[in-house]
Amino acid sequence: MNSKKIVITGGPGTGKTSLINELIKRGHTCLEEISRQVILDARQEGIEQLFLTKPLLFSERLLEGRIKQYETAKNMDSEVVFIDRGVPDVLAYMDYANESYPDNFVKACQNCKYHQVYVLEPWQEIFTSDSERYENFEQAVSIHKQLLNTYRKYNYNLIDIPFDTIENRVDYLLDTLKKL
Repeated sequence: MNSKKIVITGGPGTGKTSLINELIKRGHTCLEEISRQVILDARQEGIEQLFLTKPLLFSERLLEGRIKQYETAKNMDSEVVFIDRGVPDVLAYMDYANESYPDNFVKACQNCKYHQVYVLEPWQEIFTSDSERYENFEQAVSIHKQLLNTYRKYNYNLIDIPFDTIENRVDYLLDTLKKL
């Protein structure tokens, strides 16, 4: 089955994981963010902040994982699969950090096409940092802008999810998805 692949993106700390968790709670098929696992795996290798010390290696691992998620979503027995971040997020972060990357990053964005992209804007009231999220709010806003630029570069129609409770945000997403 070729499931509709729906990306939920936005800067760090915008509520993506909470949104995914609510979708799961409601019985929807979701693929969770994988960057935390890449970070934790690197820590087991003795690298505290892989993105800060070796951004290309971190991004290569992340890209590989996101491509696997895309392929998994494509073959799932579900009409719709929600994915916490897509392949273009990898390029957006590299561009934000002003790091270069090989052509296979661009090709991955061209080959892994999503049906729709929903965006959560930075929201200072809910923003928190933790051991895997090292960015402050101002950096989160800058990353968010880069995400928008990157997705637009690959011709995605972006739908903003307004600030509200998690339940209302999910309702909004599901209502707008029905209209597409």
